[in-house]
Amino acid sequence: MMVPHLFGTRWNYYRRIFGAYLTRQTSQLTFWHDVPAVNEFTAGELGAYYMPFLGKADYTGHFDPAGIPLLDYLGAIGKQYNPIAISQYALGHFNAYFNSGDTARRRKFLLVADWLVNNLEQNQRGLFVWMHHFDFEYRTTLRAPWYSGLAQGQGLSVLVRAWRETQDARYLEAAHQAFAPMLVDVSMGGVHFTDSGGNRWIEEYIVDPPTHIINGFIWALWGVYDFWLATGDAEAGKLFRDCTGTLLSKLATYDTGYWSLYEQSGTRFKMLASPFYHRLHIAQLRIMHLLTGEALFQQTADRWEAYTGNRANRSRALIYKSIFKLCYY
Repeated sequence: MMVPHLFGTRWNYYRRIFGAYLTRQTSQLTFWHDVPAVNEFTAGELGAYYMPFLGKADYTGHFDPAGIPLLDYLGAIGKQYNPIAISQYALGHFNAYFNSGDTARRRKFLLVADWLVNNLEQNQRGLFVWMHHFDFEYRTTLRAPWYSGLAQGQGLSVLVRAWRETQDARYLEAAHQAFAPMLVDVSMGGVHFTDSGGNRWIEEYIVDPPTHIINGFIWALWGVYDFWLATGDAEAGKLFRDCTGTLLSKLATYDTGYWSLYEQSGTRFKMLASPFYHRLHIAQLRIMHLLTGEALFQQTADRWEAYTGNRANRSRALIYKSIFKLCYY
């Protein structure tokens, strides 16, 4: 139990969260809570991205002088580059350009693609990653600089589209560098984990033991899929198939019978998804069905969507998640 943290260093975390929700203050949460939706796309083609992200493309928060979005974490952390948010902002602009031919959207997309190329950094194991240069409160604090399988996947989705659009080899070279950590175990500086059952995962947060955050896993997996489409890389294709198999075999462990789990927390109380992330899971599973044809993804999405129509389920999930937050954050 970690309740005493409420009265210690974690108080600043709660103050930032509650301040963002209960006031009109612009914060990093302003960016993330776009409406989860399935975009129109053609499976097997490197075209439109799988979620629209148009609300993210029209982000009205902070930007640096070059036009790269900054998220405001408030307090001592303040405004920061978040590589995941930056990539999602780019993908929203790409979708808008793909649908309309608007060259201004294309310029903004390529501006971010250039930022991604220029901001790949080597970690302590010599692998190229996008670093987060600020501390972040997960259940244990992620100390700067830290990297993420989700950031790698989203960045890949940007870079391979930039390469396909321009044929500029810089983007493809950076994509190869960014893909490499997907194949390397977290213990060796990568973002890949194989569990005791031989299931392969891509980890959003590099913590021990791994928590297998499902939304980050799926988003990262789409980056692997995009890299595979762009390059025909056999290892990328195998990783996508193996990780799809992991999802199919483990989906039931994210289903409580009334709501979805955010992660495999390994704690006494399980971490349920917030209403936003529950809706995100549903959209992601529908997209996985479109990409793979696997019926279980669609069936699970239908079941989880039915959970949201039950008021008792919604109330139960809110209460349970609140207890989890009080105990473990």
